[in-house]
Amino acid sequence: MELVIIGGGAIGGTIAAHMTRSGHNVTICDADLDHVAAIRSKGLIIEGPVENFTVQLPAILPDELPERMTHAAVAVKSHDTQAAADMIRGRIAPGGYVVSFQNGLTADILTDAVGADNLLVSFVNFGADVIAPGRIMQGNVATFRVGEPYRREVTDRVRDLVDALPYAEATGNIMGYLWGKEAYGAMLYAGAVSDLSIADSLESPRYRELMLAIAKEVLNQAPVQPEGFDGFEPRDLEGSLARLASFNRQSAKTHSGIYRDLMVRKRKTEVDDLIRDLKGPLTTYAAEIIRAIERGERTCEVANLELLAALERLESRGRPLQAVVDVVPAPRRAPKGPLHGVPIAVKDLVAVKGLTRGCGNPYEKTESPRGHDAPVVEALRDAGADIFCTTALLEFAAGALHPDIPETRNPRDISRTAGGSSGGSAALVGAGVCDVAIGTDTGGSIRIPAHYCDVVGFKPSYGALSLEGVQALAPSLDHVGLLSSNVEIAARVFHILTSSDVVVPPSRLLTLGVGTLMWSDPAIHADVRLALEEFRSLMDGQVRFVDVDDRELVESRRLFEPLVMFEMWRELGERATQYPERFGPETLRLVLSSASVSEMDYLRAKEELAELRSKPLAVYDGVDALLTPAVPYVAPTTTPPMDTLEGEHEGLFSAPFNLTGVPAVVIPVGATTAGLPVGIQLAASRGRDGDLLAVATRVSAMLSAAELH
Repeated sequence: MELVIIGGGAIGGTIAAHMTRSGHNVTICDADLDHVAAIRSKGLIIEGPVENFTVQLPAILPDELPERMTHAAVAVKSHDTQAAADMIRGRIAPGGYVVSFQNGLTADILTDAVGADNLLVSFVNFGADVIAPGRIMQGNVATFRVGEPYRREVTDRVRDLVDALPYAEATGNIMGYLWGKEAYGAMLYAGAVSDLSIADSLESPRYRELMLAIAKEVLNQAPVQPEGFDGFEPRDLEGSLARLASFNRQSAKTHSGIYRDLMVRKRKTEVDDLIRDLKGPLTTYAAEIIRAIERGERTCEVANLELLAALERLESRGRPLQAVVDVVPAPRRAPKGPLHGVPIAVKDLVAVKGLTRGCGNPYEKTESPRGHDAPVVEALRDAGADIFCTTALLEFAAGALHPDIPETRNPRDISRTAGGSSGGSAALVGAGVCDVAIGTDTGGSIRIPAHYCDVVGFKPSYGALSLEGVQALAPSLDHVGLLSSNVEIAARVFHILTSSDVVVPPSRLLTLGVGTLMWSDPAIHADVRLALEEFRSLMDGQVRFVDVDDRELVESRRLFEPLVMFEMWRELGERATQYPERFGPETLRLVLSSASVSEMDYLRAKEELAELRSKPLAVYDGVDALLTPAVPYVAPTTTPPMDTLEGEHEGLFSAPFNLTGVPAVVIPVGATTAGLPVGIQLAASRGRDGDLLAVATRVSAMLSAAELH
């Protein structure tokens, strides 16, 4: 057989060498001058674990391509298909054909050049790499199929071609093989963002959900029945991972061609064709990370795979909870840092460069994207964190939903709310999408959803984290803080953001002050009280509980309403008055009602607040931390508006610490008999954030140990 192969790289060169050795008249056409020159002078060398041999064959440049060819093959990268198609247009003799030896779904481009009747397609899965001009390493022997792309039959010309090719077999469903390869290829693209071998990325339990999900995403788009090969079975994806890992461990080609293009050859990959051929979030996210690597903004490393796995969890777990606003697949960040590669979500009340700050309001989401990051976001990026998404919230963090924005659901019970206003951040952490998220807290908006969603919620001392770039609600009470999967990571992120020293948890017996009025508050529901008492029982003997007088804290609650309402009116009143149609009815009602607070009442409350914050409170004397309930009840079906009785009760135990400005943290301690999460709150005097987090770390550890026994 006479065959001109356009593209003499890994696949085209390997096929050309084997066919030449078998006596066929093969010519390689390649645009790489060095590769062509090496083949002309020394022959084409195949080496590796399969075979080692050299063949002499013609090698030409594109401008030397014959005007007429009976049989031609295209073996270029998929993004070079159009250029190859233009080269062969009008050159195929009557009765001849073109065969594609490519990855990807390129048949449409080639059909346009040569016609549907003149095209054959192949599926090639053996691994090979160009290791130097004129030298190709063949890593293994694997599935090679040839067929008609527009006919489900094996024709005579397919049989004739298969007889001439190495390892090839004929098939009546060649497009099924190509779609199977697309799914497998999507997993290779995902793994290529890291420096792991193909086998390691496929075999790791850490990335199992990602690999299965991205393969399913592709298979669901297949217009034909996908075919299996070399351990990959579309009807048994879970079993495929182990089989594919084993198959690839036996190959001398440890990393994919995508990885080698990125890290070895430093050249453009076929990623644009991946996005052209396939639709779906995961393939898009993988492509965006690869494009960032191509631009030099990232390098192939496991941190990228961790990010991609978090993005998969965002789609599979976060989206159903209605917790996600915007996604940033390949966020800008420092290449190194103490939070290198840690995925962090940010409440959509905080400025993220390039994104619109929606504030839980549809109109705000139509405004221009932010030109700068909030300082807290910039600091996280500087530490190497991946700011990969923004999260849903109650409208303007004011305690009510906009009717056009669905409420975030609770990861422990989707019939219930995740809480507010930082419910989106709490839900993502609670669902295991990420370990850390940024929230804001004016009267409990971090700690309340932490209690509902079974996560840690930390409100630092007032001003410890900058409020710049954050939509204000009540600036005297607003705090930026963290939601996290455990206390340790909250402490780690906080210490990095504040450049403060990490405090080691005390090894001596802890003393926790129990706020007597808060602990005995009749608003606490019976199921929550039972869980709180079970916590104290578990800690008995490991912690010394002492009753403390929390009357001053309880009485401070009266300052909350005039402060938050007056400042809310100052921040939102003009907008609500001029553009009432831009607000949800509950938020509008709340904002307009806040106009009733007089400036005199506000100034009097402000003066008392300053006095409260200026003096040390006796409630913290002689104790490592103050212990209080977090919320009187478990997660309700929907968040109660701030100015209702249930809404007032929701913040009973959290609002005093916004007023005093001291650090407070909610940690999970158990569940009700119905299985709904319950948290407790720990607080310390202002500025003792590190000490408080150290105590919370110790309490969490003791609680875990007690539950194990």
